[in-house]
Amino acid sequence: MSAFSNPEKNVSKLNLKLGSTVADFGSGSGHYCLALAEVVGERGKVYAVDIQKALLSKLINTARGERKNNIEVVWGDLEKENGTHLRNQSVDAVVISNLLFQVRNKEAVINEAYRILESGGAVLAIDWNDSLEGIGPVKEMLFSKDSAKIAFTKAGFETGEEIDAGAHHWGIIFRKK
Repeated sequence: MSAFSNPEKNVSKLNLKLGSTVADFGSGSGHYCLALAEVVGERGKVYAVDIQKALLSKLINTARGERKNNIEVVWGDLEKENGTHLRNQSVDAVVISNLLFQVRNKEAVINEAYRILESGGAVLAIDWNDSLEGIGPVKEMLFSKDSAKIAFTKAGFETGEEIDAGAHHWGIIFRKK
């Protein structure tokens, strides 16, 4: 078990196909986007959604440098209704990694994932188990696996497989009913 989350390994649990369309919520510097872009291939699409324009700019430059032309950056506030600006039921999967502990309106983020997901689509949710002596979030900010199960179920998701997301993270795949 690795100490930190491994995007390539975690993304493989989604069983995505070439040509799939995926959104990465809170994409940051793009570790998950780059892994997703590889999996979905040239005909697929990865929407990198973040509120920080500087990170999106850095990500698109990295993607171009790695010839990942299937990544599209989306500046959006996931805590607002329609925060991704994407169409209803337009993606096959959503990745939400190390984001839920940071946001106040977790319900809005989860509802936005539900809105843009196709029926039967999956969310790969990953977050911190502990603060790892100050490397991770402070304990008061942690969003537990049990809290995630409650929040996603309330939004209409079914709880699926729990994955090994590293020694300091939990990971769950939720499915849109």
